Amino acid sequence: MDNAAPKKTCCESVRDFFTSAKFLIYMGHALSTWGDRMWNFAVAVFLVELYGNSLLLTAVYGLVVAGSVLLLGALIGDWVDRNPRLKVAQTSLLVQNSCVILCGIVLMVVFQYKDQLASMYNGWLLTACYIMVISIANIANLASTATAITIQRDWVVVVAGQDSSTLADMNATVRIIDQLTNILAPMLVGQVMAFGSHFIGCGFISGWNLCSMCLEYALLWKVYQKTPALAVKGGQKEQEQELKQLSSPREMENGLTPEESSQPLMTDGVVVVARPSPSTKDTSCCYQVTEPLRTLKAGWVSYYNQNIFFAGMSLSFLYMTVLGFDCITTGYAYTQGLNGSVLSLLMGASAIAGICGTVAFTWVRKKCGLIRTGFISGVAQLSCLMLCVASVFAPGSPLDLTVSPFLDLYSHLVGDRGALPEVDDSLVQGMTGVILSRNATMVPPMEELPPLQSYMSVGLLFAGVIAARLGLWSFDLTVTQLIQESVAESERGVINGVQNSMNYLLDLLHFIMVILAPNPEAFGVLVLISVSFVAMGHAMYFRFAFKSLGTRIFLCCSPEQKAIEATVESPSLPTTV
Repeated sequence: MDNAAPKKTCCESVRDFFTSAKFLIYMGHALSTWGDRMWNFAVAVFLVELYGNSLLLTAVYGLVVAGSVLLLGALIGDWVDRNPRLKVAQTSLLVQNSCVILCGIVLMVVFQYKDQLASMYNGWLLTACYIMVISIANIANLASTATAITIQRDWVVVVAGQDSSTLADMNATVRIIDQLTNILAPMLVGQVMAFGSHFIGCGFISGWNLCSMCLEYALLWKVYQKTPALAVKGGQKEQEQELKQLSSPREMENGLTPEESSQPLMTDGVVVVARPSPSTKDTSCCYQVTEPLRTLKAGWVSYYNQNIFFAGMSLSFLYMTVLGFDCITTGYAYTQGLNGSVLSLLMGASAIAGICGTVAFTWVRKKCGLIRTGFISGVAQLSCLMLCVASVFAPGSPLDLTVSPFLDLYSHLVGDRGALPEVDDSLVQGMTGVILSRNATMVPPMEELPPLQSYMSVGLLFAGVIAARLGLWSFDLTVTQLIQESVAESERGVINGVQNSMNYLLDLLHFIMVILAPNPEAFGVLVLISVSFVAMGHAMYFRFAFKSLGTRIFLCCSPEQKAIEATVESPSLPTTV
């Protein structure tokens, strides 16, 4: 008993927490997310202002960003897997912040000398500046995707060690940070631009990212030092074995047996594995050019072969919905007579519901296990969305199936141009992830709408949307942790890259759905389609859960049974070094 460690005082415990790797990751993530949210909010505002209050540049930017992540998500994840953790985190951090800083400087120049640039070379110099801004901003977004994959999907898992409860708590804390910065960061930069100017706003964001980059870099280095396991990436032995298997046919052609070709050599005390020289085919220009395509295909095939494939697909299907606080739902609310003040209160209630869902995730997971938490969250979300279904047929609903959505789209495209921005704004701002409070102040209705006879329909709609956030965020965290724990460490990056691509794909499809039926009379149909996709997503998750647990999914389990099921849920949780 004399050798027992002395009990820590309160001050020592607080000091240990604020210097722990977990807290440093939270700080770095908060700084990174805050800068991302400010930039995502401001860049669309800047592009609209630059192009004479037209949404063309913002639309192009949104399509470029979505298309890039959709096509390159697997390649980004593969790059994350192939390189050391610290190199990936530092490179993506430097590229992301440097691009935002450079983009801000270019925008400052354009805002200051727009008239002069427009008069030079028949306006082509100004057009080149627009292309430069969109291209650099797209690179920054791709680097941000790499940062999110390596920190939120990899570093967090390693820092948590083998403790699934710690991992769940860290995921929940990271998600709470996301939701808070999603509201507060646009408010800050919006006030800067409102009381200053767009020129000052560009300078503020550039300066913020410069300071944030230095702090984040230092925080990453401290986390790396405090967590030795980050220095070792799993899967090297498996990759070497796969390399031997892939190269064996070529070795047989050269008269070498697998044992001879893989015989280790000793050079100055270092073991070196002798590898045959690559064939002419492997070094040809065609082979090098098509290598990204093979990597892309391999990433999607690997994603399909994962045991959590249906769980990942279920999360992607939740993106195919208009039942969220994006500009589409906000625009519809305007047509139903809700003003900006009411919408801001509803957004605040949605944020609170999301945080409650995040907190509930950790509690339900401890009581019922991870897989059951996803099942319970899905049932809760679908139950709440029944209010949205009821709103379609409630008094005050504008549902009118006799109105042709395609005729309305045609009239917007070839008819009065004054009505076009309202439809385009829904597409653009959703793609760029701009916070919807901006829509409430910048895009008022095109004409004064008569008061509704009943607000029951719109009330039920938003009650369902807000209540469903409880299940939505809990389900999102469930699938996130399933991917973290079930995917092999050597494939964690590429699988999460493909998951991001799937999310973007379904998100784009839901905007296409809105483009085809943009009139308020067809919004009820969009609600029904959205609930159907959410139901299909949760059906996929139920298939995954039933395959994993069988009929035990409906039963509450003892602590001993939960411990046994935890080994099924997280077979690949990495060991600490």
